[in-house]
Amino acid sequence: MKKVLFATLFVMGLSTIVGVKVQAQNKIGYISMDELVSVMPEAKKADTVLSQYRDGLAQAQQQIQQELQTRYQAYIKDSATMSQPKKDLETRGIQELANKLQNYNQDAQQQMSLKQQEVYGPIQKKAMDAITEVAKENGYAYIMTKENLLVSPPTDDILPLVKKKLGIK
Repeated sequence: MKKVLFATLFVMGLSTIVGVKVQAQNKIGYISMDELVSVMPEAKKADTVLSQYRDGLAQAQQQIQQELQTRYQAYIKDSATMSQPKKDLETRGIQELANKLQNYNQDAQQQMSLKQQEVYGPIQKKAMDAITEVAKENGYAYIMTKENLLVSPPTDDILPLVKKKLGIK
């Protein structure tokens, strides 16, 4: 009985020591995802695509805004000579156009967000795949984003390794 108890305690102590050694050997690294994505060649193309998309949305918004302004100015100019039913009709039309502009602005923000996810999704996936490969190749157990760290123990910045993996200078 004493031998079984001694053997059990010995195995538990040994596994604790091994666990501490394994835990002490875990390498921790960090990387700035923003910096990595910004230096990837695909990001420049994505920025151009988003800029063109944003310009298209802004142009459509300007057209609605211009139509609203023109219609309002015409209402102000002609309202003195309009009958009350005509004034009511024009007021309702102007209000509907103002609502259309407001709804368009909200929709444009949503569309811009979706377009950004569509354009940057593959770039971010490529970056994550490269980070994962670098972590495996270099024995990193944990990789954290630099943007989310307030305080961290001394660790390795793997950005140069990932840039090299992606062929970025």
